[in-house]
Amino acid sequence: CQGRSAMEAVLGQVEQLPALLAVSRSALVRDWDPLTLDRALEWARYFQHLHDRFRARPQLREALGRRLRRSQPFPPLGFPTLGRCPQLLGLALLENRALPPAACRRLLRSLLQPPGAGIGPQPRGLELLARRKAAACLLALPRRPPPRPAGPEARLQADAELQAEVQTDAELQAEAELLLSRLREERQEGGEAAGQRRWLGRVLEQLPRPRALAVVAAALALLARGLGTERAGDTDRDGSSPDGHPASAAGEGCTAGLLLSWLLDKQERFSAFCLCLPGSRLAFLAGHYSQLSTSYLDLLTCWGSHLHYDPLQGRWVKSSLDKAEVSWEELKERFSCLCQGSAQLREQTRAALELLRTGDGDFRVCGLSVWTDLLLEV
Repeated sequence: CQGRSAMEAVLGQVEQLPALLAVSRSALVRDWDPLTLDRALEWARYFQHLHDRFRARPQLREALGRRLRRSQPFPPLGFPTLGRCPQLLGLALLENRALPPAACRRLLRSLLQPPGAGIGPQPRGLELLARRKAAACLLALPRRPPPRPAGPEARLQADAELQAEVQTDAELQAEAELLLSRLREERQEGGEAAGQRRWLGRVLEQLPRPRALAVVAAALALLARGLGTERAGDTDRDGSSPDGHPASAAGEGCTAGLLLSWLLDKQERFSAFCLCLPGSRLAFLAGHYSQLSTSYLDLLTCWGSHLHYDPLQGRWVKSSLDKAEVSWEELKERFSCLCQGSAQLREQTRAALELLRTGDGDFRVCGLSVWTDLLLEV
């Protein structure tokens, strides 16, 4: 009975975390003095201690997560939030201009020299704050180039647009790396797969759809290259990846599985994903993820079924503008990219086309089956 009362007291304390984070982002901190700041940081470290203490106890971990979700904060909080509480509080206060100078100086000293400095391994609080702050500044940069001017400045504008495109690619990769880093942290905190999927869905839904799909594509490409180079010694001596997280093919495979699960969960979402990427990029991803290659071939089959042969034009055309997503030229280009991929992907693509041709009557003459003509073309 005494233990249950103590646990209920802990749950009641954890329930105050959303309020603490909300206050740290509000104008209320203008009344904080250094002593108040110290108490807030002590609470943050206490929540981190609870995380470290209960992370290996699933039932207690779930109880703490439920209590955090009870207040329905935005963004939603979970058990892993406890482990990052000092960093989240510090980042919120650093970005809050209402924090008085004296409290701000105390905060900076606390971050530069946390309690217990010189005893054992040091937390990477300041490094993590700096990394996330830099990422936030990078992602806030404008993504669209200015309007194209007329006259002699056109060439300079073309160079500016090329630079903007390179910058956009850099931003996209930064977003993908940040997303993968957070997914790894969620996995290392012991979060369940269902909880990680919910977190991923909430994060991606906050982005405009084209951007979310592009970030997922970039993340999958990074994982594909990482899984391909990990065995070639692309990790540090301690077995860590360049961002400091343990390199594990099994772990990275789980991360890729979460991204693919979100992507393939809805047919309309996957169709938009394939439409916004060039065929060469999709062929690269399909060569590394069999689940994606199967779904992609099924989607291409659906697109091809909406084409019909126009004898007057002597070519395949869209039978219905509202159903046919791609033209004959686009479909042919996408199948060609697949046939230029790995040997396994080439065989899978050819086998699919031959099966489709057989089911369509096994014609060997042009203009009777779109699958026959694709086989002859690619």
